[in-house]
Amino acid sequence: MSTTATTEHKLILERVFDAEPERVFRAWTEPEILKKWFAPKPFTTPKAELDVRPGGTSLIVMRDAEGNDYPNVGVYLHIEPGRRLVSTDAYREAWVPSERPFMTMDLRFDPLPGGKTKATYVVSHWTQEAYDQHVQMGFHEGWGTCANQLAELLATD
Repeated sequence: MSTTATTEHKLILERVFDAEPERVFRAWTEPEILKKWFAPKPFTTPKAELDVRPGGTSLIVMRDAEGNDYPNVGVYLHIEPGRRLVSTDAYREAWVPSERPFMTMDLRFDPLPGGKTKATYVVSHWTQEAYDQHVQMGFHEGWGTCANQLAELLATD
Protein backbone atom coordinates (compact mmCIF):
# COMPACT_ATOMS: atom_id res chain seq x y z
CA MET A 1 0.00 0.00 0.00
CA SER A 2 1.35 3.42 -0.88
CA THR A 3 0.34 6.82 0.32
CA THR A 4 0.79 10.27 -1.15
CA ALA A 5 1.91 13.19 0.98
CA THR A 6 -0.61 15.97 0.51
CA THR A 7 1.67 18.75 1.74
CA GLU A 8 2.97 19.13 -1.80
CA HIS A 9 -0.57 19.60 -3.12
CA LYS A 10 -1.41 22.81 -1.22
CA LEU A 11 -2.34 26.19 -2.61
CA ILE A 12 -2.30 29.11 -0.18
CA LEU A 13 -3.74 32.60 -0.43
CA GLU A 14 -3.41 35.23 2.29
CA ARG A 15 -5.32 38.48 2.47
CA VAL A 16 -5.74 41.23 5.09
CA PHE A 17 -9.27 42.59 5.37
CA ASP A 18 -10.25 45.86 7.02
CA ALA A 19 -12.86 44.09 9.14
CA GLU A 20 -12.89 42.03 12.32
CA PRO A 21 -12.66 38.22 12.05
CA GLU A 22 -16.31 37.73 12.98
CA ARG A 23 -17.44 39.84 9.99
CA VAL A 24 -15.17 38.00 7.57
CA PHE A 25 -16.37 34.65 8.97
CA ARG A 26 -20.01 35.75 8.53
CA ALA A 27 -19.29 36.59 4.88
CA TRP A 28 -18.32 32.94 4.42
CA THR A 29 -21.19 31.45 6.43
CA GLU A 30 -24.28 33.57 5.76
CA PRO A 31 -25.77 32.72 2.34
CA GLU A 32 -27.09 36.19 1.47
CA ILE A 33 -23.69 37.77 2.16
CA LEU A 34 -21.71 35.02 0.40
CA LYS A 35 -23.83 35.35 -2.75
CA LYS A 36 -22.70 38.98 -3.12
CA TRP A 37 -18.98 38.25 -3.53
CA PHE A 38 -18.18 34.53 -3.89
CA ALA A 39 -17.85 34.14 -7.69
CA PRO A 40 -15.38 36.20 -9.73
CA LYS A 41 -17.29 38.62 -11.95
CA PRO A 42 -18.86 38.26 -14.46
CA PHE A 43 -19.88 35.00 -12.71
CA THR A 44 -22.67 35.27 -10.15
CA THR A 45 -23.70 33.13 -7.20
CA PRO A 46 -27.47 32.61 -7.51
CA LYS A 47 -27.67 29.87 -4.87
CA ALA A 48 -25.97 29.25 -1.54
CA GLU A 49 -27.31 26.70 0.94
CA LEU A 50 -25.03 26.49 3.97
CA ASP A 51 -25.57 24.21 6.99
CA VAL A 52 -22.56 25.48 8.91
CA ARG A 53 -21.80 22.74 11.43
CA PRO A 54 -19.51 19.70 11.37
CA GLY A 55 -21.19 17.24 8.99
CA GLY A 56 -23.44 19.94 7.55
CA THR A 57 -23.67 20.31 3.80
CA SER A 58 -22.82 23.21 1.56
CA LEU A 59 -24.21 23.87 -1.92
CA ILE A 60 -22.90 26.93 -3.72
CA VAL A 61 -23.82 27.46 -7.37
CA MET A 62 -21.78 29.75 -9.58
CA ARG A 63 -23.27 30.91 -12.90
CA ASP A 64 -21.39 32.19 -15.93
CA ALA A 65 -22.54 34.92 -18.34
CA GLU A 66 -24.08 32.32 -20.68
CA GLY A 67 -26.27 30.94 -17.88
CA ASN A 68 -24.27 27.75 -17.23
CA ASP A 69 -24.33 26.64 -13.60
CA TYR A 70 -21.36 25.21 -11.72
CA PRO A 71 -22.52 23.61 -8.46
CA ASN A 72 -20.01 23.18 -5.64
CA VAL A 73 -21.13 20.58 -3.12
CA GLY A 74 -19.34 19.77 0.10
CA VAL A 75 -19.43 19.09 3.80
CA TYR A 76 -18.13 21.13 6.72
CA LEU A 77 -15.57 19.29 8.81
CA HIS A 78 -14.62 21.79 11.51
CA ILE A 79 -16.05 25.09 12.66
CA GLU A 80 -14.60 27.66 15.08
CA PRO A 81 -16.99 30.61 14.92
CA GLY A 82 -15.16 33.76 13.88
CA ARG A 83 -11.84 31.92 13.57
CA ARG A 84 -11.78 28.84 11.34
CA LEU A 85 -13.86 27.04 8.73
CA VAL A 86 -12.81 23.69 7.24
CA SER A 87 -14.77 22.03 4.43
CA THR A 88 -14.26 19.41 1.74
CA ASP A 89 -15.84 18.22 -1.46
CA ALA A 90 -14.80 14.64 -0.58
CA TYR A 91 -18.35 14.13 0.71
CA ARG A 92 -21.64 15.02 -0.99
CA GLU A 93 -23.71 15.04 2.19
CA ALA A 94 -23.16 13.87 5.75
CA TRP A 95 -20.51 11.19 5.25
CA VAL A 96 -21.54 9.99 1.78
CA PRO A 97 -18.36 10.00 -0.36
CA SER A 98 -18.26 12.04 -3.56
CA GLU A 99 -17.40 10.42 -6.86
CA ARG A 100 -14.28 12.52 -7.34
CA PRO A 101 -12.83 14.29 -4.31
CA PHE A 102 -10.87 17.38 -5.32
CA MET A 103 -9.89 19.41 -2.27
CA THR A 104 -10.20 20.32 1.38
CA MET A 105 -10.30 24.01 2.27
CA ASP A 106 -9.05 25.33 5.60
CA LEU A 107 -9.91 28.99 6.14
CA ARG A 108 -8.38 30.80 9.10
CA PHE A 109 -9.33 34.27 10.28
CA ASP A 110 -6.72 35.80 12.58
CA PRO A 111 -7.30 39.13 14.33
CA LEU A 112 -4.86 41.95 13.66
CA PRO A 113 -4.55 45.33 15.38
CA GLY A 114 -6.97 48.03 14.32
CA GLY A 115 -9.93 45.68 13.79
CA LYS A 116 -8.36 43.95 10.78
CA THR A 117 -8.24 40.26 9.86
CA LYS A 118 -5.57 38.16 8.25
CA ALA A 119 -7.40 35.51 6.26
CA THR A 120 -5.41 32.46 5.20
CA TYR A 121 -6.95 30.09 2.66
CA VAL A 122 -5.19 26.72 2.56
CA VAL A 123 -6.52 24.41 -0.14
CA SER A 124 -5.21 20.83 -0.02
CA HIS A 125 -5.74 18.64 -3.06
CA TRP A 126 -6.03 14.86 -3.08
CA THR A 127 -3.72 14.40 -6.05
CA GLN A 128 -1.09 16.19 -8.09
CA GLU A 129 -3.56 16.11 -10.99
CA ALA A 130 -6.18 17.97 -8.92
CA TYR A 131 -3.55 20.48 -7.77
CA ASP A 132 -2.41 21.10 -11.35
CA GLN A 133 -6.01 21.45 -12.51
CA HIS A 134 -6.73 24.06 -9.82
CA VAL A 135 -3.61 26.02 -10.79
CA GLN A 136 -4.68 25.90 -14.46
CA MET A 137 -8.18 27.04 -13.50
CA GLY A 138 -6.56 30.17 -12.07
CA PHE A 139 -6.67 29.54 -8.31
CA HIS A 140 -4.73 32.65 -7.31
CA GLU A 141 -6.34 34.93 -9.89
CA GLY A 142 -9.88 33.68 -9.20
CA TRP A 143 -9.62 33.64 -5.44
CA GLY A 144 -7.70 36.91 -5.54
CA THR A 145 -10.59 38.49 -7.46
CA CYS A 146 -13.10 37.07 -4.99
CA ALA A 147 -11.02 38.36 -2.07
CA ASN A 148 -11.05 41.82 -3.69
CA GLN A 149 -14.83 41.61 -4.09
CA LEU A 150 -15.17 40.57 -0.44
CA ALA A 151 -12.91 43.46 0.64
CA GLU A 152 -15.11 45.90 -1.30
CA LEU A 153 -18.25 44.45 0.28
CA LEU A 154 -16.81 44.65 3.80
CA ALA A 155 -15.82 48.27 3.17
CA THR A 156 -19.36 49.25 2.20
CA ASP A 157 -21.40 47.26 4.76
